[in-house]
Amino acid sequence: MLRTLRNGLFGLAVLFGLFSATPPASAAYPDRPIHWLIGFSAGGPVDIVARIMAQWLSERLGQQVIVENRTGSGGNIAAAAAISSPPDGYTLLFVAPNNAISTSLYKKLPFDFLRDTVPVASIMQLTNMLVVSNAFPPKTVQEFIDYCKANPGKISFASSGNGTSVHMSAELFKVMTKCDMVHVPYRGSAVAFPDIISNKVQLIFDNLPSAMEQVKGGNVRALGVTSPQRWPSVPDVPAIAETVPGFESVGFYGISAPKGTPPEVIETLNKAVGEALKDPKLVAKLAETGGIPKPMTPAEFGKLVASETEKWRKVVEFAGVSVD
Repeated sequence: MLRTLRNGLFGLAVLFGLFSATPPASAAYPDRPIHWLIGFSAGGPVDIVARIMAQWLSERLGQQVIVENRTGSGGNIAAAAAISSPPDGYTLLFVAPNNAISTSLYKKLPFDFLRDTVPVASIMQLTNMLVVSNAFPPKTVQEFIDYCKANPGKISFASSGNGTSVHMSAELFKVMTKCDMVHVPYRGSAVAFPDIISNKVQLIFDNLPSAMEQVKGGNVRALGVTSPQRWPSVPDVPAIAETVPGFESVGFYGISAPKGTPPEVIETLNKAVGEALKDPKLVAKLAETGGIPKPMTPAEFGKLVASETEKWRKVVEFAGVSVD
């Protein structure tokens, strides 16, 4: 009897030890650093906004959010790396118009962005800005169009890579104005500006954050913004649509994760981003970059990315551009 009791207690002790050594099935997220992949170079507009958000999220989530620059292929290298990562919430992707554009522009992508990712959160909305070298003669959008038509094929425009909104804003402008310009892609707009400043390349339709910085520094000259109306943070800069009716290219920044990421992880991240966009100090920092906070549910952000993908598909087909 005593032996049987001892054996039973021993068995319970072993069983209790096994359960005690097993971590809970739903461990608190996050419990280690999160890697946030961005497809463009350090110092560019995406990088600036990502680092502002990453600092806030690191403090809010109690784990470091590490921004990793995976440049090249219009952001597709970063997208491919994120999509191939474990869907556990510890590898995220910075999402921007390039991801919507690449779906139709690139013909041999190893992934389907809408199928292989899940939307997490929207961060902000922003416009692009047409800026030119100070040595470039035109001072207005109309003067630029006239100069371009008088010098076909002699003007070159930079971009932050094939398939970015920076690239496609220029392609849309070319189609709508019949301007003949040469595309020079770079691995991010930050590395393109030295050539623009020196007039080796004449212009760029850059994201507002980095374009504003260069304009404020007196390095380049602003001719117009790509939003349908003047942008609130730069009211003195005309909308290109004032000269080219119907011209519009408004972008978005957000976060996606690999398909299969647990819903509770997405909810945690979405809630954290939503709280960030209510923080007056963070909102002020985003305003300095020219962005307008745009919180959304994951479902709302997913619909936005899908609609932008369809919109840019039409532009890609209309412009007749593609990348193998």
